[in-house]
Amino acid sequence: MLNNPIEYIHGVSTQRGDMLRKELQIFTFNDLLNFFPIRHVDKTKVDKIADLTYNLEYAQVAGKITDMEIIGEKRGRRLIAHLKDDSGEEIELVWFQGINWIQKALQVGQQYLVFGKLSFFMNRPQIAHPEVETFSAQNATGKSFLEPIYSSTEKLKARGLNGRAIGKFTYALLQLVAEHDLSENLPESIIKKYKFISRFEAYRHIHFPASEKHFQHAVRRLKFEELFFAQLRLGLIKSTRHRFSKGLVFDKVGNLFNTFYNNYLPFQLTGAQKRVLKEVRKDAGSGKQMNRLLQGDVGSGKTIVALMMMLIAADNGFQSVMMAPTEILAQQHYNGITQLLKDMPVCVKMLSGSSKAKERREVLKLCEDGSLHILIGTHAVIEDKVLFKNLGFAIIDEQHKFGVAQRAQLWKKNTIPPHVLVMTATPIPRTLALTAYGDLDYSVMDELPPGRQPINTVHRFENKRSQVMDFIKEEIGKGRQAFIIYPLIEESSKMDYENLMKGYEEVKSFFPEPKYWISMVHGKMDAAQKEINMQRFVNKDTQIMVSTTVIEVGVNVPNATVMVIESAEKFGLSQLHQLRGRVGRGAEKSFCILLTGSKISNDGRERLKIMVATNDGFKIAEKDLEIRGPGDIEGTQQSGLLNFKLANIVNDKVILEAAREAAENIVENDPDIIVAENLPVKNYLHQQKGKTVWSKIS
Repeated sequence: MLNNPIEYIHGVSTQRGDMLRKELQIFTFNDLLNFFPIRHVDKTKVDKIADLTYNLEYAQVAGKITDMEIIGEKRGRRLIAHLKDDSGEEIELVWFQGINWIQKALQVGQQYLVFGKLSFFMNRPQIAHPEVETFSAQNATGKSFLEPIYSSTEKLKARGLNGRAIGKFTYALLQLVAEHDLSENLPESIIKKYKFISRFEAYRHIHFPASEKHFQHAVRRLKFEELFFAQLRLGLIKSTRHRFSKGLVFDKVGNLFNTFYNNYLPFQLTGAQKRVLKEVRKDAGSGKQMNRLLQGDVGSGKTIVALMMMLIAADNGFQSVMMAPTEILAQQHYNGITQLLKDMPVCVKMLSGSSKAKERREVLKLCEDGSLHILIGTHAVIEDKVLFKNLGFAIIDEQHKFGVAQRAQLWKKNTIPPHVLVMTATPIPRTLALTAYGDLDYSVMDELPPGRQPINTVHRFENKRSQVMDFIKEEIGKGRQAFIIYPLIEESSKMDYENLMKGYEEVKSFFPEPKYWISMVHGKMDAAQKEINMQRFVNKDTQIMVSTTVIEVGVNVPNATVMVIESAEKFGLSQLHQLRGRVGRGAEKSFCILLTGSKISNDGRERLKIMVATNDGFKIAEKDLEIRGPGDIEGTQQSGLLNFKLANIVNDKVILEAAREAAENIVENDPDIIVAENLPVKNYLHQQKGKTVWSKIS
């Protein structure tokens, strides 16, 4: 029944069906049922005109039209009618558009029911462009439910399919749907525990509730359902992987690992690094395929953990691959890792879009014959041409920069898929991690390596610019370096470029050559030029780096101690935090200066306040989620996992926790969903088959 095409509803012609499909993706009864109203209008009572007061936003009145006239000229032309009810008072009705049509449609002396937004003019009640229908015994006391308003599009409105028309179709649909069409999909115990109304009732009351209270009950039930099934799907994928997936076994810690650990490890591992290493080792030795998300704040030492795991893979006869989102970052990983392994018999190579043909051929040959231990690169490493003899371990750095499909390609590189470690320096708040990455196991690094100092962050207004520049001069005088970052506004690359150039000239006037040298990097440069300018800064040939946000991920310059962010109010929180993490990588005290104009929005002010108050990426991520909402967080758009119709993981934290607990309970105690009480859940999942295309990969 619910799969019937939309044309089976009274009033939906073939042409209208086409429009609904194209504009709103409504194909079936079920789609329309799940197209929820944006708000409701209360037409359940008819007011007396004498009782109308200023604090009423909308009013519905019934009475006789006593007179009608058109007044004014050209633009000021309007139709005015007066409606009188049995309280003896009058209300004025005004139309500025469609005047001729309305004048023909209404008759003086007739009874009408009128609804609209109430205003007062010279203390007299007035409604502009009211909704008018002929008064009858059926509507004398108002509607028996709150009237839903649906979102529509310009194209649909032009064809007379406004939010109201969609409401009529939904009303017709609900007359056709019976209780068995919307059978229960939650276990009885959950329904009892949370006192949920039935599914059938919930759908009726979310569209046509008898009162606000009925509507709230419906929303609560349907939000729970949405979050519960999202959590359950992820939980089942994870459980299936833990139970049935075949994984390569790394059963020994051998010579390479021990030699590195005892002789070449540059510093003591933190407690967090040891804990994560233990978790990853346990996964890799379990005989099941590992899929783990490793979150560590900027500079917490994730790369060392990754390297040590690649050495364990090599000890067990397996190859490893490490994939980074940009060439600069891949190069940096390559330089860092080859430096650490320079005295060890480990073959490490790099592959990227700009690798020369000869070099590429050589790397591909080493991969295939197994003599290559570690391959580092951009997504060039997942191309079909890259064949491994025995790939056992794959690391994806800054995972939100990669689409799910790209990760899927890594799985095909071995008959038994390699273990996957996904790393990110963008802390993901717990609620989001559970929702978007609930099928991955989850490790957190929350300690900074010894010798790292927290970065001192301050906010300064434009009028203090010269003091800020003097401070940079002092730091450069001590032999340090500084970043100055300009915002990138997606809409206008031309304007960005101009701002950056203006900024660059301004910086040059404060820091004249030859006493100071400045590098500049921006999106319009070709890769080679960018690379040269970056390298000059890394090699300390220049003291200042002026850049747009291309610098954000992973660039490592331990000698840089000052980060100035221009127009800081234009950046999102996680971006500010990422940028700040570019300094404070050496042993010296580092500073982040947020420069802004004097006019800042409340959100902007809030962001700056948090940045100054804390260096903790997780606190910042939680706050970011609150301010921006879940849809904007990087990587979630492409994962498609947060396209909830009703639920919002920020505002509905309480429901999310309850849904997660219920889902975990089932996954733990009945992973095959065979207990009688859980059969409604199983049946529902079967009906929904095919809805989670990418669920297996993440």
